[in-house]
Amino acid sequence: MAVSPTPKPKPVNPTSALLNPAQVALAAFAGSAASVVAPPLAVAYSGGADSTALLHAACALWSGQVRAIHVHHGLQAAADQFETNCRTVCAQLNVPLQVIKVNAKHDPGESPEDAARKVRYTALADAARLLDVTQVLLGQHADDQVETILLALSRGAGLAGLSAMPAIFERDGVQFCRPLLEVPGASLRDWLMQEGLAFVDDPSNTDERYTRNRIRARLLPALNDAFPQFRQTFARSASHAAQAQVLLDEVAVQDLQLVGSPPAIKALQALSRPRQANVLRHWLLVCHQARPSAAQLAQLLDQVAACTTRGHRIHLKVANGHVLRAVSHLQWLCPI
Repeated sequence: MAVSPTPKPKPVNPTSALLNPAQVALAAFAGSAASVVAPPLAVAYSGGADSTALLHAACALWSGQVRAIHVHHGLQAAADQFETNCRTVCAQLNVPLQVIKVNAKHDPGESPEDAARKVRYTALADAARLLDVTQVLLGQHADDQVETILLALSRGAGLAGLSAMPAIFERDGVQFCRPLLEVPGASLRDWLMQEGLAFVDDPSNTDERYTRNRIRARLLPALNDAFPQFRQTFARSASHAAQAQVLLDEVAVQDLQLVGSPPAIKALQALSRPRQANVLRHWLLVCHQARPSAAQLAQLLDQVAACTTRGHRIHLKVANGHVLRAVSHLQWLCPI
């Protein structure tokens, strides 16, 4: 995303003794049975309100054991100023800062947001290894989670998409944690403002050319008016979806052992159509890193059902390759 050429720190008003909501959430997250927070650790630090509140929270809980990582995307003139602001805050907090400069330009047909996200996580993992830490804290909060769910709904996503952002995940050997997923973004900003702690605003976050920003500007206020508890209820639904997806994955593992890899057509036909879809999706993803569209998977299921004679031919475009019949089994043909 584009970044403002003039990021501006928020004004100082040190009148509140309120506890940092990020610190409350981080302490609860670290103490939960599902989380194993092991300092030293790093905070992905953009200089914005969310990561600033999280950095202060981590320093309050684990003084001297916190590092910061700033990803310099280099997509606009303000990127250098963002880095300068991050260096200033980290110096004040006595936090070592690792700056990673990346090329986040997207390929033709690729979403700019997706391209930047992929590059960002790779850079964060690389920086974590340089800092000799195995955990990185991320500042996504409850509003970000709702936006992710609404985006998934708008795209007709399945359970995996509706599960939204996981609180803990691993990439490139580094564990990433999102301890603020139940914290409204406004509460983080309010605390920073009242404590007089500077942060920068990225005006691209209000650029309504991006779908996520339109959701933030138009839908979230309407949801708040109609359903004031929507953050909690959406999060609960995402949790239910995530649990259901875990069960589907477990069934897929069992069914793949049953039908084999590559899958035997007759064994597939013995399963219900939903289980066929589940195991084929699992086979394509786990064995071939291929993600079929809903239309492609439906067509493949139709062909499996119709495959009752020796001469029946299957040769379908699926994701970036093809699925074809190889005598009694399905076969994945990699793209050249």
